[in-house]
Amino acid sequence: MGNIVAIVGRPNVGKSTLFNRLIEERQAITDNVAGTTRDRHYGKAEWNGIVFSVVDTGGYVSGSDDVFEEEIRRQVNLAIEESDSILFLVDVHHGLTGMDEAIAAMLRRAKKPVLLAANKVDDHSRQYDSAEFYGLGLGEVFNIAAQSGAGTGELLDALVAGFTKPSEEEEADVPRFAIVGKPNVGKSSFVNALLGREQNIVTPIAGTTRDPINTRWNVFGFDVMLLDTAGIRKKQKVDEDIEFYSVIRSIRAIEESDVCFLMIDATDGIQQQDLHILSIIQKNGKGLVVLVNKWDLVEKETNTMKAYEAQVKARMEPFTDVPVVFISVHEKQRILKAMEVGMKVYEDRSRKIPTRKLNDTMLPIIERQPPPMYKAKQVSIKFVNQLPTHVPTFAFYCNLPQYIKPAYERFLENRLREQFSFTGVPIRLFFRKK
Repeated sequence: MGNIVAIVGRPNVGKSTLFNRLIEERQAITDNVAGTTRDRHYGKAEWNGIVFSVVDTGGYVSGSDDVFEEEIRRQVNLAIEESDSILFLVDVHHGLTGMDEAIAAMLRRAKKPVLLAANKVDDHSRQYDSAEFYGLGLGEVFNIAAQSGAGTGELLDALVAGFTKPSEEEEADVPRFAIVGKPNVGKSSFVNALLGREQNIVTPIAGTTRDPINTRWNVFGFDVMLLDTAGIRKKQKVDEDIEFYSVIRSIRAIEESDVCFLMIDATDGIQQQDLHILSIIQKNGKGLVVLVNKWDLVEKETNTMKAYEAQVKARMEPFTDVPVVFISVHEKQRILKAMEVGMKVYEDRSRKIPTRKLNDTMLPIIERQPPPMYKAKQVSIKFVNQLPTHVPTFAFYCNLPQYIKPAYERFLENRLREQFSFTGVPIRLFFRKK
């Protein structure tokens, strides 16, 4: 499982600029999936071949100009709890402020690696101005200009050198299922219903469970690891932006899992926050099952389930080849069905299709409907194979890969889904020069 790096600092020091710089090259490669730009505060970065996740804590605060110190404190605390390393950004134009000192005091107590970066050092004279930040007692000060990227190389070298976790996914011996979603949709109750005991103390207050709880579940012929993110902690203030907390809490469980159960509340439908979590699941290429909980509370008509499912999928476009299971944790309805569907998605995600079968199936389809011509040039695809990755990834070899349009890419993805079952599994396609 990867390392999670949180960027902290007071408002307007350039956290988002640094975040964008860290993920931009990577974003361009992996985010050719339509509809993955929903989440602008979480991304994957890569340095010296090491891939890690970056969270911009500032991106989730509402009204960032007049952010209360209390709000920033809470953010920094959460970053300390949930991330593996912390980038603390200060601004050389404004110099050292009281809020910087307050944040530094919290970070000094943290048992996490902290790197201090002085931003906006865009010329030589500013190099000396940053010296005052040594007074924060956090060791070396890295001078950077996030806007131009100056100095970020040294900062990243030091960052990845401090990683203690292996960056490659380790093959788990059993499937890992993460239960994610907004607070209070019934995630812990779902785990408890499966386990047949009260593992997590559940109260109606949103986010009373604290840590992701990993439980081996070995009954009815299943053997899986359940990762319960259990959302977040109790809200301190009603107007606080709760989204940040559920998203940052879900990241780790999503990254560790093979399949995610995205649980939504039948009485609320799918909301912006669910789409945030969905985009993280997609970016990580994890399997997905949508669980609509509290179905017992919904007034039924003849085709309510079908209509509801169509509504959910419309919000999730373009990734709509996803199983939706209607459950009631309270009534213990269809919870085993949910696990069966999860296993099916796990198997689909692990499927390797023999190259010959792939070509025998896909090439005639491509011949019947070839890629559109571009500038009077015929684009022809001659060969396809599946790459040896965790996420089903297919390489199409052709004469002019740069002229394949997103619409045709979607066409190919849909045909792959029809021919070889990949329901609930993100698929990646690459076009290479033959």
